[in-house]
Amino acid sequence: MSKVFSVHAVSVDGYITGREPGAGRGLGGGPMLFDWYFNGDTPSQVFDGFRLSAPSARIFDALSERVGAVVAGRNTYEDSEHFGGGSPHPAAPLILLSHRPAPELTERQTLVTTGIEDAVATAREAAGAKDVGLMGGGVVTEALKAGLVDEVVLHQVPVLLGGGRPFFQSLPEHVRLRLIEAVPAPGVTHLHYAVER
Repeated sequence: MSKVFSVHAVSVDGYITGREPGAGRGLGGGPMLFDWYFNGDTPSQVFDGFRLSAPSARIFDALSERVGAVVAGRNTYEDSEHFGGGSPHPAAPLILLSHRPAPELTERQTLVTTGIEDAVATAREAAGAKDVGLMGGGVVTEALKAGLVDEVVLHQVPVLLGGGRPFFQSLPEHVRLRLIEAVPAPGVTHLHYAVER
């Protein structure tokens, strides 16, 4: 069966945005979380324009190749400039989880309003034999609560933002993680964890 995993750039103090992110304001002053995308001399073979260091390119490309569909929450969808063409991934369909009326969607986007379990099930079907990627702290937190997450990958950037939107929201209990791999690279450390059940 395919795996469900989350990948996100995060500050050392756990934020995925700066202060006051939102529509028209992007990440609210947190773009330095993605500076490592452009710090290398090796272009990524998956996303044109990114110039990742060799270790980051290896991690980034391996994770991208796994993705068959992406589940994103409404805030992540609205805060991102990359969803207009369908998904943050160049080929994967996007499943948008929201309880509010949908914005205009493309043919590669599907709205699910009935909860995280249905969103992940829809994404699994769309992904086929590939894995399901989760985007956004709310989606990841709800999926963790439901026991649906297999892996968490954090691209930890050496900065303390001191405020913004935290990646993980409140959980009802501890979630234990087992480190699979830690890869230091220029401007980032890639931390790959398995969720222990």
